[in-house]
Amino acid sequence: MRLFVGIPLAAPARAELARLAERLRSVASLRWAAPGSWHITLQFLGDASDEQYHCLVARLSELRSRPVPIRLGGLGVFDRAGIFYAEVELTPQLDALERSVVHATASCGFEPDSRPYHPHITLARGKGPGRARALRSLLAPIATRPKFTPFTAVEVLLYESHLSSAGSTYEVRHSVPILADT
Repeated sequence: MRLFVGIPLAAPARAELARLAERLRSVASLRWAAPGSWHITLQFLGDASDEQYHCLVARLSELRSRPVPIRLGGLGVFDRAGIFYAEVELTPQLDALERSVVHATASCGFEPDSRPYHPHITLARGKGPGRARALRSLLAPIATRPKFTPFTAVEVLLYESHLSSAGSTYEVRHSVPILADT
């Protein structure tokens, strides 16, 4: 199974992003992610065995975190990956939660990403030649930085990613409430 750990979006933030995405769909021909699949990845794990899955459930269930405020920022493009995204502000609390997840998953045999953590929400993907131009065209109609309703993360989810020709779908395999340190 192909796994990752993430934070689901609160309903108001998801609705605001959905309205923005609907407005931008006519600007470029891209594969848009379904609003129900939007999340903030804490760590992509990749392929996992059944043994690793059970280890992850146990380790993630031990997570403790202070409340994690989530604030969405502007919009951006990862040219090389062909992704249009909404930025997520890297607060000290979110950074600490990401480090806690990486520490917990390490005991199950998963390696941390070598790149710095850059929280974001993938809204659309482009493929083929000209994708960077198509993705960047999405930024032009947005005259001012959008405002999104902040929220507090209340859970961490272990997702399984199912790949298909129509795009990825995500199944929640385990939910861990964010509990205050004791």
